[in-house]
Amino acid sequence: MDINKIYKPKGFCPPFFKGYLDLVPDDGNLLIHLQDIFSDTEELVNELAPEQLSYAYAEGKWTIKDILVHLCDAERIFIYRALRFSRRDETALPGFDEQLFAKYARANEREAEDIMREFRCVRESSIGFMESLNEEALERKGTANNNPLTVGLLLNIVYGHHKHHINIIHERYLKR
Repeated sequence: MDINKIYKPKGFCPPFFKGYLDLVPDDGNLLIHLQDIFSDTEELVNELAPEQLSYAYAEGKWTIKDILVHLCDAERIFIYRALRFSRRDETALPGFDEQLFAKYARANEREAEDIMREFRCVRESSIGFMESLNEEALERKGTANNNPLTVGLLLNIVYGHHKHHINIIHERYLKR
């Protein structure tokens, strides 16, 4: 078993996460894909003007900066859940209110470089954790937000969630 291979899980996936899981390549190269999508995101952010990063396509929608901070917050939470479950802690974990997190994150008061530095640290930490897991740990289960989840599913969701939001940025923010 190559510990650096993390395959897309074939078992149950809660409906809320199915769209994210569908975006994950099924080749076991999750760690590479996580590095690549981060690099692509960093390149995209570096190409955008400050006004583009602070643009919301409709009233009440997030800016690109809000999305980037949301990606950091959500990744931390997904990895925290995976950590707990991988260590055989099956305590049911609560959900989180992403709108509340976004409201108090102050993303639009921050420089893009600062957000991306934080995101880079989060991603590097996530990958370091993922590299420490064996196949048995990837299969361990727990419950979060009343959904049964495996560690492997949570790790794949990190990529799928990131990809989902990058797709939204391209479709709704950059096609004006």
